[in-house]
Amino acid sequence: MPFQEIDVYAKESGYVQKLNVDYGSHVKHGQVMATLEIPELLAQLNEDEAEVKNANNQVSRAANELKRDEAKYNALHLEYTRLNTVFQTQPGIVAQQEVDDSQGKDLAAASQVDAGKAALEAAQSDLVRAKARLARDQTLYDYSKIVAPFSGVVTQRYANLGALVQAGTTSSTQAMPIVRLSQDDLFRLVIPVPESYVRYIKVGDPVSVRVPSLNRSFPGKVTRFSVDVRQDTRTMHTEVDVQNRVNLALPQLPSSVQSQGIQVQKKSSAFMMVIAIYSPTNRYDATYIANYANIYVLDALKRIPGANQSSIFGTPDYAMRIWLKPDRMAQLGITAGDVHFGTVASAKAD
Repeated sequence: MPFQEIDVYAKESGYVQKLNVDYGSHVKHGQVMATLEIPELLAQLNEDEAEVKNANNQVSRAANELKRDEAKYNALHLEYTRLNTVFQTQPGIVAQQEVDDSQGKDLAAASQVDAGKAALEAAQSDLVRAKARLARDQTLYDYSKIVAPFSGVVTQRYANLGALVQAGTTSSTQAMPIVRLSQDDLFRLVIPVPESYVRYIKVGDPVSVRVPSLNRSFPGKVTRFSVDVRQDTRTMHTEVDVQNRVNLALPQLPSSVQSQGIQVQKKSSAFMMVIAIYSPTNRYDATYIANYANIYVLDALKRIPGANQSSIFGTPDYAMRIWLKPDRMAQLGITAGDVHFGTVASAKAD
């Protein structure tokens, strides 16, 4: 079974505007698989942006009014300070009523400055709230892009262009997934280990998984087990992770495609190691050595854990050239394909 397989739902309800994947599409983590059209959220975003702009204007207005009040306060406070100094040092020059009036104006200006500061703080708080609403609605609108939570292959497509999909947070009977995504580079093999062998199981133990239908073995290792033994079967749930290096075990591929030898490989362009094979006594020529390496060495290298690909460079393999007579083939009622398969079958029998 795949290491993980999920149905990908939409966070918000909307219409499928773009669908970038289909059956068998390979996607990377974070790749956009579909885009939804959500006009309500788009209108809400425009409204939030207008509110943020208006809140910014209110903050600027409150800041300018505060500067004006502070300038007025500074002038009145300076006037009161001068009058009070003269009244204290030179009695009789300035009337008491004049000093009291100046002091009242000074205190009123100070109160106006405090009110301006409070108005500025209120405008700034409104701006923060408006930006928070914008960020929240922007986050919700970003969910209109359905991205792949992990790298894998699309094994099922449920939605079509223009279809209305419900949010995955609603009732599961109404919500419809967009696609089903399966991780195809790692498989989870579940093995019920008998109770008598439980004590031998350790995390990290290497395991070779043989797939008879593919005539191939896949290296893996024990990654986790349940520790507890089931009472009904007297077995322990054990899981082995198997790297699907060449994607040969994908059940989605039809048998006709597998028979043609189509393989998908992940490889690096850098060489890890170069091995030279030669005959010390020059008894065998290059063609013979290449054929020996192809039969006995090449497959062994491919089975090494972590090895991606191995190949032989520079020397051709043994081959056979066959001339066909079209008239004779017509008499026998055979084709070139029949001759090819017959030759290959005869070579394998030998």
